[in-house]
Amino acid sequence: MRSESLPRSAIREREGRYIYIACPWTPMGGGMFKVADYLIQAQASSAAIASANAAELRPLDTRGGANALYSFWVLATALARIARGRLSGRLAGVHVNMAERLSLFRKGAVIVACRALGVPVVLHLHAAQLHHFYHSLSRPLQVLTRWVFSLPASCVVLGSAARRFVIEELGVAPERVDIVINGVPEPTHARRVAGDSAVQRVLFLGNLSERKGVSDLLQALALPGFDTAHLEVTLAGGGDVHAYETKSRALGINGFVRFAGWSDQQQAARMMARTDVLVLPSYDEGLPLVILEALANGVAVVCSPVGEIPSVLSDGVNACFVQPGDVAGIAAGLQRVLQDGELRAALERNGRALYEQQFSIAHFFSSVADIHQRDFGVAGRPLRAAAIPQDGSA
Repeated sequence: MRSESLPRSAIREREGRYIYIACPWTPMGGGMFKVADYLIQAQASSAAIASANAAELRPLDTRGGANALYSFWVLATALARIARGRLSGRLAGVHVNMAERLSLFRKGAVIVACRALGVPVVLHLHAAQLHHFYHSLSRPLQVLTRWVFSLPASCVVLGSAARRFVIEELGVAPERVDIVINGVPEPTHARRVAGDSAVQRVLFLGNLSERKGVSDLLQALALPGFDTAHLEVTLAGGGDVHAYETKSRALGINGFVRFAGWSDQQQAARMMARTDVLVLPSYDEGLPLVILEALANGVAVVCSPVGEIPSVLSDGVNACFVQPGDVAGIAAGLQRVLQDGELRAALERNGRALYEQQFSIAHFFSSVADIHQRDFGVAGRPLRAAAIPQDGSA
C-alpha cells in the first residue's frame, strides 16, 4: 500500500516525524544490524533534521539479544511502539530489515501489524538463503510468505538475483522492487603502508561456520606453497571458535593462524586497517559488508562469487574469485594474491575506486532517502561528512 492511500492526517509533513529502522538491534543481527546502524549513524543531528523538515531515523529492536522466548516480548514491545507512533501521527513509516528463518516470521508480524494500523512499510531484504528456506516451507507457509511480501509499499533487494526471486517466485510487482547496494563508512583508522612489515596479514571476518567456508579455508592454509614464516592469518568472529581452533591444531597451522573471537566495530576496523588480504570463501552470501569494508580500506579481496558478489565485483579486476569448497583453488588464489605484488596493488586500487563509485555511505543513504521520500512522504537528512566513528557512536 502506497502512502498516497493513507488518510491525509497520517501523511502530512509535520515537525517531529520519524521513521523506524526495524531489525535485531544487537550485534546478533550480523550484517543486517550493521547496515541499519550505519544508516542511523549517517543521519544529521536532531536540530538539522528539525530545521529541514525531515524525519529522524530511529532504531526499532525486533529481536533482542537473549533467548527466543524473550524475543517475543521484544517483538510485542516493538509493535506497541508502532501503534503509539501511529496514534500520535508522528510515525511516517517503518523500514523493515528482513532475513530468513525466524526473521521472516518476526518481520512478517511487523509488516502485517503496520498494514492493519495504516503505517506504510519498506521491506529491505538482506537474506542470502531465503530462496532455500522458502522452498523448504509447506505450501500454506509459502502462500503466507507471498502475501506478506505483497503488503509493503516497496521491497528493497541487494541485487539482480534477489530481484528475480521476489518477482518470479514471491509475486512482487517489478515496479515495487528497488535494488539498493549497501554502503559502508569511510575508514577512520590509518591504513598500514604496504611493505612496512615483513609479515603478510590475511583476515577472515565473519561468523565462523561451514556456510562461510571456514573448514575449507583452514584446509587450504595447510597445503604447501605458503611462506608461513612471514604469514599471519586471523579469523575473527563468533561461532564454534573452539572447534575450529582444534581443527587448526590438528592441521598443524596453529603457528601462524590465530582466532580473535567476536570483535566489535572498533576492533574489526583496526584489524582491517592492518590487513593485506581479506578472504571469504563462502557457499552463500548476499552482499557482505565485510567485503565493502575491505574495498573502502584498499584491502585486496579473495572471495567466492556467490549471491550478489559477482554482479558487483570482477575477477582479477577488484577481487580474486575462488570457488566454494575448492580447497586447492582457495589455496592457489590466496597464494597468487600474496605473492604477486602487482596484482595485489591493482586489486587494492581498483577496489577502492569501486567503493568511491558505488559503496560509500553517502550514496547508500541517498538511495534509501529517495525511497523513503517516495513511500513515506518524508526522509532522513544525512551528515555532511561520509565518515562515521568506528566505535559505533553517532
